[in-house]
Amino acid sequence: MAGGGPVPSRADARRNRALVLQAARSAFEEQGLGVPLGEIARRAGVGAGTVYRHFPSKEALFRAAVVDRVQLFTDTARDLALAEDAGGVFFRFLASVVRLAAQNKALCDALEAPGEVGTEVTAGPERDFAEALDVLLVRAQQAGAVRPDVELGDVRAVLVGCMSMERRRSGTGGAAGAPGRMTALMCDGLRAGRTVTKLPTKAAGRNETRCEVCDGPVAAARTGRPARYCGAACRQKAHRARARERAGSDR
Repeated sequence: MAGGGPVPSRADARRNRALVLQAARSAFEEQGLGVPLGEIARRAGVGAGTVYRHFPSKEALFRAAVVDRVQLFTDTARDLALAEDAGGVFFRFLASVVRLAAQNKALCDALEAPGEVGTEVTAGPERDFAEALDVLLVRAQQAGAVRPDVELGDVRAVLVGCMSMERRRSGTGGAAGAPGRMTALMCDGLRAGRTVTKLPTKAAGRNETRCEVCDGPVAAARTGRPARYCGAACRQKAHRARARERAGSDR
């Protein structure tokens, strides 16, 4: 061909690809990654060979089916990165993701996929979403709205769990089945406050002392009583917390 450009796809090939993608979105939304490729081919009205001709694996088809929707969440998070009221923005974003994704098994599976910041387990839309969510989380923690011992992995885990609970409990009737009930519980569990339960951490190494405030390592004391805090900042936080508790008990 003159000019050496790519040969355009035939009209029927483009139509078949669109049919496969449409069928895949519907099937994955209902059943997630567990849906067989044969079921997708049946819904699209094509043979299994046609599916493989456009998508070499079920994973490739799955990513093509959900990439635009995951990207929408990512773009929204990026747009909110510098918004005021960092805490309110963070919690409203989580609630909107749960509301839009809870009834979509494909989105739940996609957001559950590995993609932690600082790892190379997964590249692409899931990793981009994790990075954008991490920015909102850090800003909310800096604003004092989210408990400081929460990590990105914690947020992603409770987010996916909340989607599953909202999906399972919807339509069960009564207050327990009210939309958004599980989301409210999730958000309250992430909020900063004096009465929250301290999160368990990995077991400390032998003879290792951990800070009572941030759980960071504490340098061994050379003399006197063993150190309880990693530094002056945590010592001051603990002092203020005790002062608040005493003031509350005196009322």
